[in-house]
Amino acid sequence: MKEHQDIVLFDGVCNLCNAAILFIIKRDKNNRFKFAPLESDVGKELLSKHQIDASKIDSIVLVSGNSAFAKARAALRISKHLTGLWPLLYSLIIIPSFISNAVYDLIARNRYNWFGKKENCMIPTPELKSKFL
Repeated sequence: MKEHQDIVLFDGVCNLCNAAILFIIKRDKNNRFKFAPLESDVGKELLSKHQIDASKIDSIVLVSGNSAFAKARAALRISKHLTGLWPLLYSLIIIPSFISNAVYDLIARNRYNWFGKKENCMIPTPELKSKFL
């Protein structure tokens, strides 16, 4: 793995999460990110390594070096490395976690109702397969 390569773990059956991953891929011009569903063996292994209780997390997790970030912190850290104006969102990192995660949790709680759910994890197209672990 490259020195500056981060891993994004996501809910593989969530339509919103899958759309977010495709959004990140499209704006990840430096190929910084690799992806794996939380439900995958890689996802479970990384959650365990970073002592994240898989039964209590169903959101995005960013594994960067020896650190892991979840929910709003993960999303904001990811935005920092995207093309366009998206890195400006990183300035919201100054908002206390209990506030930004409350907003994140509201969306996460309702994501299946609002955006739907797949029966199985997303199968990447041949063009995108190299982005997934």
